[in-house]
Amino acid sequence: MLKQITKDVWIHNSEFLESKSIIIQGRDGVLLIDPGITSSELANLADDLHELSQPVVAGFSTHPDWDHVLWHAKFGNVPRYGTASGAAVIKDFLSNPDWKTKLTDFLPPEHANEIPLNNLFGQITGLPAETTHIPWDGPKVKIIEHKGHAEGHAALFIEERGVLVAGDMLSDILIPFPNLEAANPIKDYLAGLELLEGVANNVKVFIPGHGSLGNEDELRARIKLDRTYVKSLRNGDGSDDPRLTEGPNKEWLPGVYKWQVHQLKKSSTRHPESI
Repeated sequence: MLKQITKDVWIHNSEFLESKSIIIQGRDGVLLIDPGITSSELANLADDLHELSQPVVAGFSTHPDWDHVLWHAKFGNVPRYGTASGAAVIKDFLSNPDWKTKLTDFLPPEHANEIPLNNLFGQITGLPAETTHIPWDGPKVKIIEHKGHAEGHAALFIEERGVLVAGDMLSDILIPFPNLEAANPIKDYLAGLELLEGVANNVKVFIPGHGSLGNEDELRARIKLDRTYVKSLRNGDGSDDPRLTEGPNKEWLPGVYKWQVHQLKKSSTRHPESI
């Protein structure tokens, strides 16, 4: 079911980790951001849009993780954009003939058979690197690209509505997931948070990829929380982040934190400048 959060902007909530699909109304239809995640949820989303007489005119993937590059035939054959580097990552991944097998280990077991890994998966067109806004006939959507969570990750700022689409950052149910394969994962994540903080004064509501929406005050609070967490990873001195001990994912997130610290220690041994 769609939920309108402000003029021209709706969200659709998935069962998996409270994943958010974002819908923005344009003149002739909608821009669909990160639709997910099961075939039935995607079909229901398409049906909801049909009932509102809102065709999809364009799509956007905030980054190349599997749950952000999904699509359904009911959305139509329309341009599906992403950043140039994000599109390059998923294109390279799909060039491997065994990509479905490789992806299986990353899918949630309870939903694995319901996730559409078909010919529409990951078909993203990279926008030129100098592109500042999504090219479509609707409210201006500014692209805020950084490498904090993934190569080619982009937050989106709907300037006329004061809505920040954060991608896979600023969650209240998940800890930060820096891109630990990057050369400078902690610096990259902190730089991404700084970019999000740079638009905070103009944000009325922000939408994380997973978890609860919030206002400007909550945005600043989550930036502070994420910044503290990421610095604890860098220092390896433990974390009192409430997401590790409270909320729906407290059973497995502490293990992720320990793994992240371990990976960073290995990286810093090989490359002292990397964090």
